[in-house]
Amino acid sequence: MSAVDSSRQAGAWAWVKANKVKIGVAAVTLLLVFYLVVTFDRARILMMDPQPVAKAIGAGYLVLPIVGAWALVRELSFGARLERMGRELAAEGGLPEDTLPRTPGGRIVRSAADADFGVYRTDAEAAPEDWRSWYRLGLAYDASGDRRQARAAMRRAIALHRGQ
Repeated sequence: MSAVDSSRQAGAWAWVKANKVKIGVAAVTLLLVFYLVVTFDRARILMMDPQPVAKAIGAGYLVLPIVGAWALVRELSFGARLERMGRELAAEGGLPEDTLPRTPGGRIVRSAADADFGVYRTDAEAAPEDWRSWYRLGLAYDASGDRRQARAAMRRAIALHRGQ
């Protein structure tokens, strides 16, 4: 193997490592799309059956791919918006530094995250119309392990960002 091939291989591996979350999302998305296509096809087959019960089951089964497609689009657009906003905030130098201690497994120590949380909540309360403060509050909620509140804060940040 030449030095050029070795360099390309190292570069490709670095790209995979840098984009492992996106690759995972793409893989899960492809699996879900496959599932939705198969489910839609099964619903179509059931609805073509002459039995009224089969038609009813097929109609009910048709709801699954519709709801699944809606949820998929909503989650992917949520993630894409947050990524764009994160890049914008990073370019401004507004992302908080990741200085929180971690467990040997790599998880953030919750007590340390909870201690830093008040700063970000105060910032959001002081500037309720600033999407940046809500974005940082969402990161703080996530670090503290409260995903429901993190998503709510991020949705607020997205709404404020759109309103600019």
